[in-house]
Amino acid sequence: MDLVSGNPSAVSNIKPSNVQNSSSSAAAVAVYAPSRYENQKRRDWNTFGQYLRNHRPPLSLSLCNGGNVLEFLRYLDQFGKTKVHNQTCPFFGLKNPPAPCPCPLRQAWGSLDALIGRLRAAYEEHGGKPEANPFGARAVRLYLREVRDFQAKARGVSYEKKRKRSNKAKLEPPPAGATQ
Repeated sequence: MDLVSGNPSAVSNIKPSNVQNSSSSAAAVAVYAPSRYENQKRRDWNTFGQYLRNHRPPLSLSLCNGGNVLEFLRYLDQFGKTKVHNQTCPFFGLKNPPAPCPCPLRQAWGSLDALIGRLRAAYEEHGGKPEANPFGARAVRLYLREVRDFQAKARGVSYEKKRKRSNKAKLEPPPAGATQ
């Protein structure tokens, strides 16, 4: 979907992966094979475009904001495959629950994070300005952080940032009997 005209047949950056020669012709025919990432990005972009068209009232991409992106992410939750325990569930916080429970299936945080990354790139490829990118909105980043933290707690997994160790030698206190 082209940002300016709304044309769904806009072509993304496709790079040729190989060139094959025809046996009956000396002319080379370029065969375009987009990467798996490019294919997924195109599918995600088309899905988001369809979501905007089906929205009531329909939205154009130029009027889309972070709130609409959040609605889209919440809409996608119904198609999730990751069991996320509610805080009232007896298995909340357990990595491997011993029995089934009625908690909902939701989109995994990693899937949502990757989706937003692909949509951010697709938005700019389709003519959007980076500073106006709704997929990079603060509300979207905060939502992803909340989803990550809640899912980590629900599964008993920590996503804490690992601190970098400095290369400086650690100063040890001098031995007790030594004088300076």
